[in-house]
Amino acid sequence: MVEQAPEGRFELPIRVYIEDTDAGGIVFHAKYLHYMERARTEWVRSCGVGLRAGLADNISYVVQRLTIHYAVPAKLDDELLVTAEPMAFGRVWMDFRQRVMRAEDRKLLSDSDVRVACIALDSGRPRRLPTNMQELLARNVQPTETINRTSQE
Repeated sequence: MVEQAPEGRFELPIRVYIEDTDAGGIVFHAKYLHYMERARTEWVRSCGVGLRAGLADNISYVVQRLTIHYAVPAKLDDELLVTAEPMAFGRVWMDFRQRVMRAEDRKLLSDSDVRVACIALDSGRPRRLPTNMQELLARNVQPTETINRTSQE
């Protein structure tokens, strides 16, 4: 089940399984990237945009830039909430702020900024975000946060 957080962020509940952890039951650092990818994908899906159709149109999305801060480790059997909040976008990219929190007490475990670029599948070169994605972002990003500078594309 997915839901909207009180602040308008999208939240995806995820449980930590044994496959996510090291021998001590601590979530392996790269698994947070999986959780964030799922949250971004589910946010797009919940807004009615299908990513599979994009693949048929030679469109894919790749992480171009990522900063992440690990504050507190997640552990085996924890119930987590993973957020996806679009913050800004340009012609070929979109920025998200993402958090991983323990569901029980909403304790912040990880805080991230992620830039996702739109590319052509056949060439791997940047391409303009499709109209449906531009419209989705325009509805969900504050106008002052939208940046359309060529230097950032």
